[in-house]
Amino acid sequence: MNIKTFILIAFVGMLFVSCKKEISTKDYMVDTWQTTYLKLEMNTFKKSDSLSIYEDKFEEGTEQIAQSKYNDDGTFSAWFVNKKGEHFLNTDGTWKVEEDSLFVAFFYAGRDMKVSYHITKTDEGFIGKSKYDWDEDGDFDDLLTMKTKRIKEE
Repeated sequence: MNIKTFILIAFVGMLFVSCKKEISTKDYMVDTWQTTYLKLEMNTFKKSDSLSIYEDKFEEGTEQIAQSKYNDDGTFSAWFVNKKGEHFLNTDGTWKVEEDSLFVAFFYAGRDMKVSYHITKTDEGFIGKSKYDWDEDGDFDDLLTMKTKRIKEE
């Protein structure tokens, strides 16, 4: 085998190995997640000229941590976990993915919620960004940024 043939075979082999198919966002989402960071920016809080920002890094010792599980059948569950490991404020809903957008529907805090997130996959989990009416003032102008990590089920 001459050197040109060897280089050609090596090059084609590297191309074949590097063409690994990326997992779809839908398949990626089917798992259990924990929120590691949350930032909610409300530029016109309750239709005022006041900026309201809520930010939490969910570091060790945090009173409560948000977790969720997305099932392959289009259903999901979300809950909080306290320091003792107890689950509370459980919520169930439905979800679907279109390209890089996640759409969730659920009932929470006395109202039906239908929220969409732009999803960016990360090494640990995903980043979700959403523009929604989080302060319930009628304007869909509040920006939520959420970072997650994949967790193992207990």
